[in-house]
Amino acid sequence: MKKELKREFRHIYGAAILFFYYLKLPLLIGIPVLYIFLDYERNIFLDVLWLISLFLILKDIFILLKRFRNGEKLWR
Repeated sequence: MKKELKREFRHIYGAAILFFYYLKLPLLIGIPVLYIFLDYERNIFLDVLWLISLFLILKDIFILLKRFRNGEKLWR
């Protein structure tokens, strides 16, 4: 039972990584467009997704700047 639960958590974790890898920039741009220009109702779930996307993009920028300052390769 414990092994199956661990496997399922790995699947959920992998799906979350893929979801945010491909959708963090469209979410960061699209959710404010929905709220401001299309009069979409505020939704706490979308707000949380937007904050996670913002955090991940800021983390990516910070890592790129850190590698650039250290003289490392920017892309691995």
